[in-house]
Amino acid sequence: MLQRIKHRSRHAPATAGTLITLLLAALPLAGCSTTDKPPAMSGNPVVDGWYADPEGAVFGDLYWIFPTYSAPYNEQLHFDAFSSPDLVNWTRHDRILTSADVPWAHRAMWAPAAVEKDGSYFLFFGANDIQNDEAIGGIGVAVADQPAGPYRDLLGKPLIDRFHHGAQPIDQFVFHDVDGSDYLIYGGWRHCNIARLRDDFRALVPFADGTTFREMTPEGYVEGPFMFIRGGRYYFMWSEGGWTGPNYRVAYAISDSVMGPWQRIGVILQQDPAIATGAGHHSVIAGPGDAEWYIVYHRRPLGETDGNHRVVCIDRLHFDDRGRILPVKMTFQGVPASPLTD
Repeated sequence: MLQRIKHRSRHAPATAGTLITLLLAALPLAGCSTTDKPPAMSGNPVVDGWYADPEGAVFGDLYWIFPTYSAPYNEQLHFDAFSSPDLVNWTRHDRILTSADVPWAHRAMWAPAAVEKDGSYFLFFGANDIQNDEAIGGIGVAVADQPAGPYRDLLGKPLIDRFHHGAQPIDQFVFHDVDGSDYLIYGGWRHCNIARLRDDFRALVPFADGTTFREMTPEGYVEGPFMFIRGGRYYFMWSEGGWTGPNYRVAYAISDSVMGPWQRIGVILQQDPAIATGAGHHSVIAGPGDAEWYIVYHRRPLGETDGNHRVVCIDRLHFDDRGRILPVKMTFQGVPASPLTD
C-alpha cells in the first residue's frame, strides 16, 4: 500500500486530505493477506451420499476412503471409493467392485478393508450376512492393479465362510505387524477373531499351536474392529451398541502385542445431541505430521429415523501425555487441509 501511495504522488502533489482519504481506503484491506484466510476445511459429512463403515487408507500421495454403500441389504450390491490429496477435495470412484464381479455375493456387501501388497491392491469385504454355517457367504477378497479398481474376485469363493468362536464372518480388517506378518481381525455377533494371512492373501496360515482362529473379544465388543500402532503400543478399537440406534459408539484397548492381553480403556466416540447420533464403525488415518491422526467414521444426522441414513465424517484424533486417546469431539467443520506432498 505504501508503494501505491508513492506511485500516485509522482503525478500530483498530495494534500493532507488526499493522504487521509487514501489511508482510510486502505484500512479495510489491512489483515486480508492470504495468510489470514481461514483454512480450507473438509466439512462433515466429508462426501455426499449415504455411506457407512469407512475404511481410511493412504496409498502413495492420496488419502482414500472405502465405505459401505448404506442401503437396504438387498440393494448393497457395490462399493464406491473416494480419494483426496489433502482431506478436503475428494474424488468419487464409482462401483470399484460390484456383485456382478463376485458370483457368490448377492446381498449385504459390507465394510470393505483395503490394503496394498507387492504392488497389488486387495479389497476384503463381507457379503450375504450369513446366519449359519449352511448359508453361502462370509468374507471375500478382491484384487486390482490400482486403488480405484476395477477389482475382481480373487478366490471365486469366500475366504472365511463359517462361524468360529461364535463370530459372524463380517467386518474384517487387515493389520500389518512390525514383523511383516499380516493378520485378519474380524467378527460380528459380539465375538472377534484373529487369523494369520498367507503372503498371497489366498488362504490363512495356522498358528504355531495348529489353530487357525483365535478369539480376542474384549469387554463390550460388538463389531467393527480396527488396530494401529503408536509409540510401540497396539491400539485395538471396536464398535459397541446397535448400529441402528443412537448409542452406537467406539471404544478401545491397549496392549504391547497384537495378541494382547488387552486392557480396555473406554469409549472415545459417541453421540452428541448437538451434532449427530449413532457414531461408530470407524478407522484411523495417520497424516504426514507426527501429531496428525484422524478418525474416519459414520454417524446419523439429528432427527433421522431411517437406520440406513448414515454419512461419513472425519475429525481429529488426539492423545494425552500417557498415550491414551482423548474423547473425540464431533464437528460439522471437519478437518483442515493436510496435503501428503508439498
